[in-house]
Amino acid sequence: MAQPSEKLAGSLEHLHALQKRGVVAIRSGDLTRTHRERLLQNGFLQEVIKGWYVSTRPDETVGESTAWYASFWPFCAAYLQHLKDKDWCLSPEQSLSLHAENWTVPKQLLVRAIKARNNITSLPHNTSLLVIRATMPEDEDVIEKDGLRLFSLSAALIACTPGNFRQNPTDMRAALSMVRDASEVLARLLEGGHSTIAGRLAGAFRNIGRDQIANDIVQTMRMTGYDVRENDPFETQFPVISPPQLQSPYVMRIRLMWQEMRERIVEQFPEAPGLPKDKKAYLKRIEDIYVTDAYHSLSIEGYRVSPELIERVRSGIWNPDANEDDRNLHNALAARGYWQTYQAVRESVGKVLHSDNPGAVADDDHRTWYREMFTPGVTAGLLRPADLAGYRNSPVYIRRSMHVPPSCEAMRNAMPAFFDLLREETESSVRVVLGHFIFVYIHPYMDGNGRMGRFLMNVMLAGGGYPWTVVPLEERDAYMAALEDASVNQNIVPFTHFLARLVTTGLEGKPGPALPSTSTTTCH
Repeated sequence: MAQPSEKLAGSLEHLHALQKRGVVAIRSGDLTRTHRERLLQNGFLQEVIKGWYVSTRPDETVGESTAWYASFWPFCAAYLQHLKDKDWCLSPEQSLSLHAENWTVPKQLLVRAIKARNNITSLPHNTSLLVIRATMPEDEDVIEKDGLRLFSLSAALIACTPGNFRQNPTDMRAALSMVRDASEVLARLLEGGHSTIAGRLAGAFRNIGRDQIANDIVQTMRMTGYDVRENDPFETQFPVISPPQLQSPYVMRIRLMWQEMRERIVEQFPEAPGLPKDKKAYLKRIEDIYVTDAYHSLSIEGYRVSPELIERVRSGIWNPDANEDDRNLHNALAARGYWQTYQAVRESVGKVLHSDNPGAVADDDHRTWYREMFTPGVTAGLLRPADLAGYRNSPVYIRRSMHVPPSCEAMRNAMPAFFDLLREETESSVRVVLGHFIFVYIHPYMDGNGRMGRFLMNVMLAGGGYPWTVVPLEERDAYMAALEDASVNQNIVPFTHFLARLVTTGLEGKPGPALPSTSTTTCH
C-alpha cells in the first residue's frame, strides 16, 4: 500500500503536468476527485469559484493573497474563454490600461459581451468580474494580449469614457504616446462621424505635445464637414517629457509618473542640507549604524536575525561550511551578503560625497551591490553562479501586492530610463523618494529588491547631505502600505510622508530605531 507521501507525490505529478502545459485556471475535470481533494487538503490548490482552482504554496499563511494576484490575469482569460468563447472583450478603459502596461489587479474587472446578464462573479480577496451586455467592437478592432481580448488601441481611445482621462491620466497619456500617426484614429473617427470624440482626442494629443496629430485630426474632420471643437480632457497640463521617437509604453509610464509625482515630493520633503563638510564623520556614522540597519532591513524581508548573528557574520567568525541547520544557514548567508553589500554601498556613498552624480553612481555600482548580496549563497552552494548574472529573466510577483511588475522585456527597457531620470533629476528629495519607489516598482531582480531599494535610497540621501536612514521593522506595515498606495493608485504622498518623517528624525539628531533588548534571535 502506498504511503501518504507517495500518494501526495503522485497528485503533485499531475499538478506539475498541468503547470508545464501553462494551465493556470484549473478546472475540476483537469484532475480526478482524489487528486484534487488531496492537493486542496495539503495546500497546493485554492478554490476560486465552484469548479475552478489555482495552484498555491502550502507554506502560505491563511488569507495570503499572493497566489491569487499572480494568477488573476491568466485565470480570467481562461475562465472567460471557457464561459464566452469569443463573445467577450475587456472594457475600453481596461484595455487602455493594459496597452499602457499597467497590469495592476483591479478590484472589479469590467467585461463586455453581447450575451450577458450583467452578473457579478465574486473572486478571492475582494476582487470580482462584471460581465455586462454591451456593444462589442468589430472583429478587426479586437486584439489578443496574453490570452485577454482587448479593444485595439485606436478603438479603445475612441470608445473610452471622457472621465477616464481624469481618473487614469498616466495610463491615458502612455496610451496616447503609442499612436504613431493621426491616420491610426482618423479612419474610425470619420466612419463613425465622431466629431465630439475627435475634439477630445485632439486636445488630449496636444496635451502630451503631439501637436501634429492634433492638427491633422481637427483639419481632416473639418475638411469633411464636421464641426470639431478641440478640448483638453485632462485636468492638468504636463510639459513635454518624451522625445519624438516612440518609447515603450512602460518607459512612458515611468516618465509620466516621475513628472507627476515630483512636485508633491518637493513640497513635502525636508530641504536638503547639502553635502557634509566632514566626509569622514559622515562615513563613520554609516559604519556605526550598520548593526541596526542590517537587523531592521533583513527582518523586514522576513529573515530571522539577531544583533549577535549580524556581529558574528561581520567579524568573519561564522563559516558557511560549519554544521548549521538549513534555517540558520539561510539567515547567516543573508547577513553575510548584507555586510558585503553594505561595504560596496559605503564606497558608492564616498563617491557621492565627493560630488559625483548620485544617479550615475547608482547606475554604475548597483550591479556590484547585487552580486555582493548573493555571492555568499553561491559560495555555500545554495545558489547557482548564474544567479549573479543580474536582472531577472522570468516574471516576479510582490507578496500581497496588487501591483504586477513589468515583463522581463519591459523591465529591461525601463531600467535605463529609470537611471536616466535619476541622473537628470536636480532635486535631492525626488531622487530619494522616487529612487526607492520606482526601483521596487520595476522590481528588476528575482530577490533582494527591497534591500536594494533601501540601499539606493541611502545613496540618494547622501547626495543631498541627509543622514543615513533606517526603515524600522516596527513600521513595516505602514512602509509596505505606502509603497502599495504609490504602486496601485499612483499616490506618492503617503510614502513621501513616511520617509520624510524618518529623515527629519535623523536631521534633528533624535535616536533612530532601536535593537531588540534581548540577545535571542527574533522570529518575523
